[in-house]
Amino acid sequence: MVLLAAVCLTGCSFFARRQQAGALVELKGNYLYQVDLDHITAGLHGDDSARIANDYIRQWASDILLYDKAAAHADSALETLVAEYRRSLYVHAYQQEYIAQHMPTAIPDSVVQDFYQTHQNRYILQESIVRGLLIIVPNGAPDMKKLRTWLQNLTDDNMENIEKYAYRYAGGYELFTDRWCTAEQLLARIPFEQNTLDGLLRRNDQITVQDSVSTFILQVTDKRLTGEPMPLDFIRPDIEKTLLQQRQTEWLERQRTELYQQAIRYNNIRFYEKQHDE
Repeated sequence: MVLLAAVCLTGCSFFARRQQAGALVELKGNYLYQVDLDHITAGLHGDDSARIANDYIRQWASDILLYDKAAAHADSALETLVAEYRRSLYVHAYQQEYIAQHMPTAIPDSVVQDFYQTHQNRYILQESIVRGLLIIVPNGAPDMKKLRTWLQNLTDDNMENIEKYAYRYAGGYELFTDRWCTAEQLLARIPFEQNTLDGLLRRNDQITVQDSVSTFILQVTDKRLTGEPMPLDFIRPDIEKTLLQQRQTEWLERQRTELYQQAIRYNNIRFYEKQHDE
């Protein structure tokens, strides 16, 4: 049933009845032109081009024949379904075009902050998040004491020292002081145990873990732990999306109401008294 509905709806474009000279094939008032084949045979020559073109023509013709046969056997319920689906497609396309052209795409910062303050209890962390720096060096790398000292105070001079050290010795280096990294993302980089990570973060701002080859040093510059409210800059994209969706929903409902009231005002909609049996 869905397939037949889709075929019905695409009829206007795929089975367009174009009354023009130069058609290659005609079937029940439907015309296939050279331009219809050019895009599928582009770059092909000889037998390959002919084979692809013939396959396309057979597919085109069989689709038309199948559609006609299906349409001839369609009952009123299917016709109603097709009409409703067609109408919903038109409405959806119009609404999306209007939203794209007229609805604002930016939410004022004050509106985001107000929403966050009002609904903060919705945004509770299910996992810890951190900002900071991660460096991975071979076990036994030189000057580890200096490296740890530099990491504890990320001044410009110390950052320069860290970057030089990372360039010389590190097998991995990542600076994320300007964005949040989730516990899941950390666990993908560092051989932590899931159940110990929160405890380590609660007690330390510099965490060191080793495996048989490497030493992983995580320097935390900011953190929020499981169960704490999400910081605004972490959840802002979700809040903005929610607010934009609310605005769109309100506009769509307002438009429905205005169109209905306009139809009443101009007598485009009429109400008839219910006929009662005597």
